[in-house]
Amino acid sequence: MTNSLDSLTSQLLEAAKRAGADAADALAVEGQSTSIEVLNGALEHAERSEGTDIGLRVMVGTRQAIVSASDTRPETIAIMAERAVAMAKEAPEDPYVGLADANEIAASWDIDALELFDPSDAPTPEMLQQDALRAEAAAMENSEVSQVQSAGANYGTHGIHLAATNGFSGGYQRSSRSVSCVAISGTGSEMERDYYGDGRVFQSDLISAEEIGQIAATRAVERRNARKPKTGSYPVLFDERVSSSLVGHILGAINGAAIARGGSWLRDAMGEQILPSHLSLIENPHRPRIGGSRPFDGEGLPTQSRTIIEDGILQTWILDLASARKLNLTSTANAARGTSSAPSPSATNVALTQGTQSQRDLIKDMGTGLLVTSMIGTSINPTTGDYSRGATGFWIENGEVQYPVNECTIAGNLRDMLRTISPANDARLHLSRVVPSILVEGLTLAGE
Repeated sequence: MTNSLDSLTSQLLEAAKRAGADAADALAVEGQSTSIEVLNGALEHAERSEGTDIGLRVMVGTRQAIVSASDTRPETIAIMAERAVAMAKEAPEDPYVGLADANEIAASWDIDALELFDPSDAPTPEMLQQDALRAEAAAMENSEVSQVQSAGANYGTHGIHLAATNGFSGGYQRSSRSVSCVAISGTGSEMERDYYGDGRVFQSDLISAEEIGQIAATRAVERRNARKPKTGSYPVLFDERVSSSLVGHILGAINGAAIARGGSWLRDAMGEQILPSHLSLIENPHRPRIGGSRPFDGEGLPTQSRTIIEDGILQTWILDLASARKLNLTSTANAARGTSSAPSPSATNVALTQGTQSQRDLIKDMGTGLLVTSMIGTSINPTTGDYSRGATGFWIENGEVQYPVNECTIAGNLRDMLRTISPANDARLHLSRVVPSILVEGLTLAGE
């Protein structure tokens, strides 16, 4: 796979040079996936997709243009290059456009150490269907589950190759395997729905389909007879299945593109304390068997581990080459891109310091408040950090779960929220974002 993609990127670069580009980079992506869904013990939907996409970015002076296609014939590649150069000549000048210097690009990496591809035999569609059926059957074994909305299994592989006229050339393959189940308890207007799923790089790491169905069923049953919580100011405990969204808001706010625009609620926070002093946020793009790992970024720079927040203090932005140049800084090798888009900053794997208490301990400590297990919609002011989201979960009184809740809104300001967080010790270590349950003090709840 990689050799074929390598050849395609070489053809794209040669065509760009012939068309008059001063510099160029090319990305080729080849993938295939199989998706199976079952319903009521029978096959409901089966989908198979495969294809190759190519993208070319050309630069003429400080002007750039990007073209992409799913047709890899030589004549198509030649037309792509000619059109890209013609487009670039008409594009506005951008002094921050440009490839990495030759001495900046990744020279070597150990792709085998990252274990991004499962070399075992790919599951057949029949095997995927059996996984989905087992998850559905396990959920239906719970007598309080009225139906299973969907159960599915997926397998996919894809390879990428990136090359540029500055001398960089590299590629790798990935694989992914997942099983999911959505269960419903109750009937009519009393229906409640919940889910569970697991996704891994290696088939052998995936938890059993039966366990996935059982967890989905248990969650759906626990949600029965939900009602609105009390309106007021209360502590809110974000379950680990949704707590990573808080870290996601941090990563969005320190994205170099947002900082360069001046449109971030953390735009002036470099060197300031934004988390409690005992917490750090570490990025590690080299974790084995993790979907977010990568040996180099979307501009061919070598990736490396680094501390984003240390002892609560913000240490760095998330930068690609263009945003780094705008800020007079150095890229942090966080460029991500697709075949039809220019590079932009994006974090890889991150982990928040875990606490010493379990989620159960935090529930006891919070007294009265809300445990959030899912969220609906979002209203985040990117400039001020004002936060408002619909939520469902469980009402806590006297340190005990009392009843499920829905139709409520939680609101606050992210700067204030993050300074008071207390993490549990329940993060799932196989995820790209390793974030435990997080207790936040004093949010506003709008319920009954």
